[in-house]
Amino acid sequence: MIDTIDEKSLQELQDLIQCVITAQTDNLSEIVKIARLNPAEDFAGADLRNTSLRGAILSNANLSGANLRGANIRGAILSNANLISANLSRSNLSYANLMRANLSEAKLNSANLSYTNLIIANLLRADVSEADLRGANLGGAELSQANLGGANLGGANLCGSSLGATNLSGVNLIRADLCHAVLIRANLCLADLICADLSSASLCGADLIGADLSLANFSGANLSGANLSGANLSGANLSDANLSGANLSDTQQRGITVKNAQFSRNLGISEQTQLDLIRQGAIFEEANGKHNSYSLANLPN
Repeated sequence: MIDTIDEKSLQELQDLIQCVITAQTDNLSEIVKIARLNPAEDFAGADLRNTSLRGAILSNANLSGANLRGANIRGAILSNANLISANLSRSNLSYANLMRANLSEAKLNSANLSYTNLIIANLLRADVSEADLRGANLGGAELSQANLGGANLGGANLCGSSLGATNLSGVNLIRADLCHAVLIRANLCLADLICADLSSASLCGADLIGADLSLANFSGANLSGANLSGANLSGANLSDANLSGANLSDTQQRGITVKNAQFSRNLGISEQTQLDLIRQGAIFEEANGKHNSYSLANLPN
């Protein structure tokens, strides 16, 4: 027996299509109601390329695997939405609310995420390369193993975010807030962190080769084992920071603050530089694990 659509069901479908076509609105939320769609179920895997979703209310929507490449999602509400593996490359998500949204393994390369709310969002292993994240709020977000290479995060809030093993090479983080952020083994090679706040951040084993860290605040940060070779630390605040085992070869250190900063087993620090840093309040651990107890009176002139 061959299944067929009965005349009543066909008529209902045609009437529904006609209602959508004649709807006097381009607001997706209204069209969803007219079409009797359920955003929590009906958009997974949908092809929404270049669609206008501006200002749409899609909280808790299931858009996992959906293709939203080039879509206009400016100002939309997508809090708690499921966007796992969704394609959002080159989309406009500026000023959108993605608080607590799941964007793990999503494609956001070259997307406009400026001033977007991504508080506590999950971007684990997401591709956010070359994206515009200026002024975005990523407080407490999960960005571990994400690719942010070449992205613009100027003035972004990343306080308390997780960026372990994340690619941040060449990223603009000027005046970004990264206090208490976890950047263990992150790649910050050639990144621009001028005036960034990294106080109490964890940067163990991070790659900061050639990075511009001038005027950055690293007070209380953990930089143990980090590679800072060729970095510009001019005017940086390293007070109370842990730099044990950090590579400081060829770094620019003019005007740095090192009060109570801990050093040991560092490459790139000459005996004279060590004495200069001690004069400024740095603490150097000896090979036997004891701290140097130089007093200013005992230091050579």
